[in-house]
Amino acid sequence: MRMVTLVLVLLLVVIQYPLWFGHGGWLYVHELRDELSAEQQKNEQLKERNDRLAGEVQDLQDGTAAIEERARFELGMVKDGELFVQFVGADGASAPQGASGADAPLVSSTEPAHKTVAAAPPPPPPQSKGRAQAGHKTQRH
Repeated sequence: MRMVTLVLVLLLVVIQYPLWFGHGGWLYVHELRDELSAEQQKNEQLKERNDRLAGEVQDLQDGTAAIEERARFELGMVKDGELFVQFVGADGASAPQGASGADAPLVSSTEPAHKTVAAAPPPPPPQSKGRAQAGHKTQRH
């Protein structure tokens, strides 16, 4: 009787192995479901990105506002008669501390070039001995 029980248990293990660990087993299906959910999330992010890019393309095709915005912020262009004011820090960086080049605020005015633009300079950075104080750079276009 012990031999029959041992053979039946061994047969049960052999039959159960593909169910748990085989190509179509529970663990394999669980891994595939995890991969599927990760790919679906990635697809959603890419769809959102595509929608944003499609909207940007539509803006660029329809009007000049988006083109003007890109020209101002990415290329640093100004309109005729505007005054461009840029504050230069002591280290030579043109952006205020904590702001990158794309995030740096531009101070401009649509006033004629002979009028002055009132803009408060950023607070001076702490200075160490031997360093010059931050200067201002102004360009007219």
